[in-house]
Amino acid sequence: MPIVLALLGILTAAAFWIYRIRGAAQAAEELADVANDVRLAARRFGFKRRSGQNAIDSIDEPQVAVAAIAVAFLELDELPTRDQQIALGRGLQHELRVSLGDAEELMILGRWLMKECGSAEQAVTRLGRRLYKLDPKASFQPLMGVVKEVASAGAGLSAKQNQALDDLRRAFRIT
Repeated sequence: MPIVLALLGILTAAAFWIYRIRGAAQAAEELADVANDVRLAARRFGFKRRSGQNAIDSIDEPQVAVAAIAVAFLELDELPTRDQQIALGRGLQHELRVSLGDAEELMILGRWLMKECGSAEQAVTRLGRRLYKLDPKASFQPLMGVVKEVASAGAGLSAKQNQALDDLRRAFRIT
């Protein structure tokens, strides 16, 4: 009887460790897929990170900056709902005149850029200044169109989102 219990214990321990190893392998595979998605999106929009510079300072396309600000704006308050994410994609597609696939890639790249800033609040401020440097006149209206689309999908604007709009107005020197 003790031999049977010992074998059962060994089999249980082996099954436990096999399950843990498979979970770790799956998590590593998913992480590699996410990194690959960001890499492909960056390549698609011609984003190249320059050594010695922050990723935000490497943005050369206003579309990328608009998408990153929109993603940061969406994530300012709480975790975004599925409806808000769909509205963000639809807003990017409509305002930037890109396909749905391109809008999804812009959202992936925008989320990575937002994380490079540290937080959504910092991202809105830094990306707003960068967008103003890239395209001070033509980019503000598409950005506000995307923000309006996102706000209509939620319960309106939160206090943090209103503060972010004030930061964007200051970045674009709008009174």
